[in-house]
Amino acid sequence: MDAFTTGLLQRIKATESDITRARDEGDDFLVEVEQAELDDLHRLAAEHGVEVGVTSV
Repeated sequence: MDAFTTGLLQRIKATESDITRARDEGDDFLVEVEQAELDDLHRLAAEHGVEVGVTSV
């Protein structure tokens, strides 16, 4: 796995954690912001052929 793929997958995992934390804290705005970031990361992954596991976020 190259550095780009590793970094992208790490960013996705961190963003998923941020979404969970924001939900737990009841911060709906932050959930929306982080979800938009996650959507962008998934789009970027798809554009570069990076397989992302299914998540439950």
